[in-house]
Amino acid sequence: MDSPNRLPLLTAACVLALAACSSMKTPATAEVASSRTAVEAAASTGAPELAPAEMAAARDKMLRANQALAAKDYRTAQDLAQQAQADAKLAQSKASSAKATEAANRLQEDIRVLREELERANSTMTR
Repeated sequence: MDSPNRLPLLTAACVLALAACSSMKTPATAEVASSRTAVEAAASTGAPELAPAEMAAARDKMLRANQALAAKDYRTAQDLAQQAQADAKLAQSKASSAKATEAANRLQEDIRVLREELERANSTMTR
């Protein structure tokens, strides 16, 4: 007599569990898509050459997030996708910083050359 009374409770528990799983799928899918976009954006800024370790980490985590999503492990997929996004943003920042440093170095060199030319011009005028 106890079993028929538990059936509605078990059914409700199963429905709640399925609803929880399906509600995790949408955020995880969105996070994985966002991580892909972040990795592609970082790659387009030269990060693979200027921040190779960070790009490798971002790509690895994005791949693992896709695998977790395919395995319906939505929590892991979401976590890995968020980590991939963070790694991609770090790679992009490092690439931008390296480019800015290189531009500053070129500018300093140009200034040095101009000063030398100015000094030469001034020394020939005073002769």
